[in-house]
Amino acid sequence: MAEVYGERRPRRRWGRRLLITLVVLLIILGLIAVVADRLGASYAEQMIGDRVAQQIADQKATSGDPRVTIKGVPFLTQVVKGDYQEIQIEVPDFAGPAGNGKTIKLPLLDVRALDVRAPLDTVRSGQGDIVAGTLTGAGTLDYPTLADLSDQDGVKLAEKDGKLAVTAPVKILNQSVTVNGTANLEVAANNVVRVRFEEVTAEGLPDVPLVRGALNNYARQLSIDVPVPALPLNLKVEKVQPTPNGLVVTAGAKNVPLNSAG
Repeated sequence: MAEVYGERRPRRRWGRRLLITLVVLLIILGLIAVVADRLGASYAEQMIGDRVAQQIADQKATSGDPRVTIKGVPFLTQVVKGDYQEIQIEVPDFAGPAGNGKTIKLPLLDVRALDVRAPLDTVRSGQGDIVAGTLTGAGTLDYPTLADLSDQDGVKLAEKDGKLAVTAPVKILNQSVTVNGTANLEVAANNVVRVRFEEVTAEGLPDVPLVRGALNNYARQLSIDVPVPALPLNLKVEKVQPTPNGLVVTAGAKNVPLNSAG
């Protein structure tokens, strides 16, 4: 019995060593996969960020360095499939020309790309297109900047009950008064946002045709067309919404190459 026991003991030790070796090997392979995963993601993110920065420069606009984040893990699994869950592109301090020497600034242009398709060879070689089926972007235009575009002194804009509200000092019939009103907002072609104050009111003035005419004339002076600068990735303005922090501009696009500089 002692002899048999002595023969089996080395086998158990050998089996334990083999198990430990396999565990260590799996851990090492797992670490290598994680590192490769992050390196692959970083390369793709850098490639997209460089293209977005180039587009912004080509459009005579400026911004901070775009920050690209490929959502979803593991990244390499998405690469093999050629489909990505979501790619976020944050463009800080975006600014572009608005005509008449003025500039429109968006502290942050937040772009989300969904249904992204990229063959493995594209990511590996850098040749070919990474295409987003759907793109949405949003940025906030602050009210002082928007008011400055009206070229009217003392204009203050704010959100009130979900609408764009205005207050401004004006002199009518030799009397200084404060006018109040709300605007209708409309998105027109070529990324133009139309701000129309159809009617404003002022307390303390008589309701007579002369006063109403003067107020209506001032409302037309307040009404402006806001040319939103050309946005990267073929984004086109789709809607605007007044919020307490500013006028949120939302843009969208379909089937856009994320890594094309054109």
